[in-house]
Amino acid sequence: MRIRFTPVLSLALLAASLTAYADAKLPSIFGDHMVLQRDQKLPVWGWAAPGEKVSVQLDSQSAVTATADAKGDWKVELPPQKAGGPHTLTVKAKNTLAVKDVLIGEVWLCSGQSNMEWVVANCDNAQQEIAAANLPNIRHIMVPKKPADQPQKDFKGDWQVCSPETAGRFTAAGFFMARKLHAELGVPIGLVHSSWGGTRIEPWTPVSGFADLPQLKDIYTQVLRTLPDNPQYQDILKKHLTAVEKWTADAKAALAENRSVPASPAFPDQLKPLTANASPQQQPTTLYNGMIHPFLGFAMRGAIWYQGESNHGEGMLYTEKMKALIQGWRKIWGIGDFPFYFVQIAPYMYGTENPNVLPTFWEAQSAAAKIPNTGMVVTTDIGNLKDIHPKNKQDVGLRLALLALKNTYGKSDVVAEGPKFKSIKPQGDEIIVTFENTAGGLRSRDGKPLTWFEIIGPDSDYTKADAVIKGDTVILSAPGVKNPAAMRFAWSKEAEPNLMNGAGLPAEAFRAGEVPQIDYLALKVSEAANYKLVYDLDLAKLGSNIKYDIDNSGALKGEFDRVAYFLELRGKDGVNYAYISMDTFTTDIKKIGIPTFASGAKFQTQVKNLNVISNVKGLTTGTLADGCNIEFWPNNYSQQNGAKIPGASDTVFDTGDQMFDPVDGYGSMQIHNFKAKQTLFAINNWKSGVSANLGIGNSEGETKDWTFVGNAGSYTQKRLRVLVRMK
Repeated sequence: MRIRFTPVLSLALLAASLTAYADAKLPSIFGDHMVLQRDQKLPVWGWAAPGEKVSVQLDSQSAVTATADAKGDWKVELPPQKAGGPHTLTVKAKNTLAVKDVLIGEVWLCSGQSNMEWVVANCDNAQQEIAAANLPNIRHIMVPKKPADQPQKDFKGDWQVCSPETAGRFTAAGFFMARKLHAELGVPIGLVHSSWGGTRIEPWTPVSGFADLPQLKDIYTQVLRTLPDNPQYQDILKKHLTAVEKWTADAKAALAENRSVPASPAFPDQLKPLTANASPQQQPTTLYNGMIHPFLGFAMRGAIWYQGESNHGEGMLYTEKMKALIQGWRKIWGIGDFPFYFVQIAPYMYGTENPNVLPTFWEAQSAAAKIPNTGMVVTTDIGNLKDIHPKNKQDVGLRLALLALKNTYGKSDVVAEGPKFKSIKPQGDEIIVTFENTAGGLRSRDGKPLTWFEIIGPDSDYTKADAVIKGDTVILSAPGVKNPAAMRFAWSKEAEPNLMNGAGLPAEAFRAGEVPQIDYLALKVSEAANYKLVYDLDLAKLGSNIKYDIDNSGALKGEFDRVAYFLELRGKDGVNYAYISMDTFTTDIKKIGIPTFASGAKFQTQVKNLNVISNVKGLTTGTLADGCNIEFWPNNYSQQNGAKIPGASDTVFDTGDQMFDPVDGYGSMQIHNFKAKQTLFAINNWKSGVSANLGIGNSEGETKDWTFVGNAGSYTQKRLRVLVRMK
């Protein structure tokens, strides 16, 4: 049946819709059973008809009023309240809203990825924990998963009162923290739970968080280009519209003349919304927009964070991303530098990944704990090497609570952390490591000798150390290691060390001391005396932005006729090095270093008159007049022997590969002796930092040029020097 609307009926429907819109409305964060933060001013906001007067009051206290602006937004601020309840929050406009069973206490935001999302029902002893969860003064609200391009105003969710019927669905880390805080403080605890398994840190970060951090400039620029109010977005869009208008005119003319029409200009990729990507929840700012901004400004004590598994291969760059998240949230929340406590990701095997990748990430997490008013829970003793989701969330929550009790709630007698490294003192063939925060003395968790200590000397790599507790120190030594100068602790993805303090809390992974340096270039390569140093790079600093430790490219004037490379790698087999000099393949000194996209370097060519000096067994050394080539480019590449290098394979990454788009891709810096079917040295995938590929000679396995090996994190020292011989 077809319905026909009369003008009168249409006006009636319009009036009804306007009346509905005129009703005052609150966001979901203000709902029955909620918890409001004690001892802080309490913002309350919502929507009503533009110009409408709105009053808000708690019980019979004096009402606070506001007027909805032109968009219908209104906001008031209630005075600070003492812990207690239940209360009723009343909002009056043309309609009246009553939010019931409101408690005043401590509110914590719980965010991160799957280990924060992990619920009580999936923890150790879940049935007993749930049965005992008759704790009605603990409340929990879950924010639905929703990525968004623009900041959202609301989400769909309800506050839940903790009981055996509801607790199984609470965030476990948050619940066990709340249970301890409730017991110690005697006040209600509210948990605002916003997490998403498998997500990276960048989606949770507001765009302003990236703004002041040079190492995250690329992310900041990427997001800005997608914002319609940004001048860069507008400029690109104007150019696109001009192109479309020209195409439209040309197409109309072609249509009139019966001519074919070319394809219309494609919408610029850089302007496409971030949620248009295949995994919108992994794009910068999208989860902040959809899952944090809807309650931005809600009064709370602080935040807890359990994330990192999806970023764990980034090394120290994660520290910068933590700064972006923490400082970004703090900057826009409006309650100052609120407490931010986070959980160290637990030991886990991560397949065949290099064992040193995870400890480098732990080091980045430890560095983030130096941000003011933060703290880190160490989990190396409560993980599960075979399960990325350890089920012991009880101790995680307890340790988060200990940090809060000591640092936020001022309980100075609480021991919240394990032993902390204080100093190192090499002494003969021993190293003395001193700790603080020992809480009555260092202990072995299982009563067995201390594990996961290693030391290194001038003539050795890191070697397992005998570790003996003496007071607040641990004395380290190892057979065969003379004059050790540096040490490391728990430096492996599978490290579950047993050092703890008197309070039973574990020590975190760390390294200390100066690893002995020997200048093998000066010691082994006399030819180098006739060359000038252009670039010197500690390859531990590999990443998206290559910044040389020494860059003389602007200071060296004149022409050069030879280029030399010296790569040294210190690993489990000691120090391996390779020196390779050759007739120059370019006159541009800016293009002889790492062939980044920014450098403009791209070479796939044969090179002449090499001199190769190396201590790597099996590598052909001496003078090589020909039979050698370089593959320097920032591109992706395939196994196909596109340059027709003699003896190279079309199915294996080796001395002859084929570069292709994208231009700013995986990246290759390889020198080959194709006559001997050898890779002389390789630096690939430098943007991946500790997961880059480094090697001298041929690699083992399916590739011969170190592609996909991801071994940079396995080397204690890694250094590249680039030199030239001036004419």
